[in-house]
Amino acid sequence: MIDVVVVGGGISGLAAARRLSRHGLSVLVLEGSSRVGGKIAAVRLGDLTVDGGAESVLVRRPEATTLIAALGLDQRLVHPTDAKAQVYVDGAAVELPPSVLGVPADLDALAGLLTPAGLARARQEPSLPAPPLPDDVPIGVLLDERFGPEVTDRLLEPLLGGVYAGQARRLSFAAVSAALFARVRAGGALSLHAAQTRRPGDGPVFGGLDGGIAGLVDALAAALAAHGVEVRTGTVVRELAAVAGGYRLTVGSARDPQRLDTRAVVLATPATATGRLLGGLDGPTASAARLAAIPYASMAVVALAVRGVEPVGSGLLVPPGQLPTVKAVTHSSTKWGWLRQRTSATWGGDVHALRASVGRLGEERLLQIDDPGLVDRTVAELRGLPGWSGVELVASAVQRWGGGLPQYEVGHLDLVARLRAELAGRPGLAVCGAAYDGVGIAACLGSAEVAVNKITSDLGSAGERAVVGVKA
Repeated sequence: MIDVVVVGGGISGLAAARRLSRHGLSVLVLEGSSRVGGKIAAVRLGDLTVDGGAESVLVRRPEATTLIAALGLDQRLVHPTDAKAQVYVDGAAVELPPSVLGVPADLDALAGLLTPAGLARARQEPSLPAPPLPDDVPIGVLLDERFGPEVTDRLLEPLLGGVYAGQARRLSFAAVSAALFARVRAGGALSLHAAQTRRPGDGPVFGGLDGGIAGLVDALAAALAAHGVEVRTGTVVRELAAVAGGYRLTVGSARDPQRLDTRAVVLATPATATGRLLGGLDGPTASAARLAAIPYASMAVVALAVRGVEPVGSGLLVPPGQLPTVKAVTHSSTKWGWLRQRTSATWGGDVHALRASVGRLGEERLLQIDDPGLVDRTVAELRGLPGWSGVELVASAVQRWGGGLPQYEVGHLDLVARLRAELAGRPGLAVCGAAYDGVGIAACLGSAEVAVNKITSDLGSAGERAVVGVKA
């Protein structure tokens, strides 16, 4: 009997499998789609390979940089250029004010972003009564109350939209900005807490890989193969049941089901699938139904190579309602030095690589056209930006992420805590992924570590295993 089956071959599942194998456990990874990597994927933009999903990692957390070093990729670790992001409002691009994920840290810097009335309202925030927060609240609703709706609409929404593709007035303050929420719970002006929470002098916030962050998945998959971990793609897990000595997984089609027994299971699947599998256990966890009901946003990344424009800054955030479809544009070859060099070598110095993000929660209809149509519509919207009327398309690629981003609504952290408490009573069963502790790569790796710690505690570990000749 195999020791552990990891269900789901995204970054969380692959990282969990690597750690489990290094504890001397036999591991099998089952992935329902035709590829591993989850929301990390490379796409071909003409003759270039670029990221079509996640493009960076948070380097102020240790998980991603530690894994990058362990996989021998530390020489490829790069940081964005000093180019700054802008926000598109009322037909103009303005500098992005300092904030903590959309919570203003400098009220005077809002002058270019807000109307005069909106700025006057926001400047009242430090003088408003600010009692302690007894419970979690929707972050957008709180900002409406503290600063006025313009700050929510023009600063918070575009920043959170880039992370969750969601709606700020539904997202949990405690889940999307835990450090700031911990300070605000005691009371006091939100802008002052934000100013004290920001750490602009602590070095780079984000990092990537020369050649694209998708190289992290390639290296991780190679490391698993070197460790003897089997990865099966195109294998959907239909059922999970508890049996003597562990668990039984039903895989394959309903017409030809196959059974697979294992001592332990890590569910690294999206919340809907995880909730369904947990709900099929005898005496299901009380949180399974709520987990399965977590909403997911669908979006797409439209990668473009263009000429006829000189992008300013690292990108442009677009608040809801400012453009019909596009919610953000990343000036990729301005943001990443390695990509600028390769774009110039491929097409010449007048061509730039971009990424347009399309789609928010509740806007799935915008994605219901074919790829050429989505590219055409995106380019048409870009031509309406100041200074972009002469844009010419050189190459394009579309990567769709149907149901790609979980929404952390009010009470999310309580749900995660209850689920893990319930799983504590089920030896050899753990969960990880973007549905729990954060949607970024570093957060997903952190959740994988939590799952591995539970499994190794439940099963016992053969200890960290030295793999001769394999750094990873």
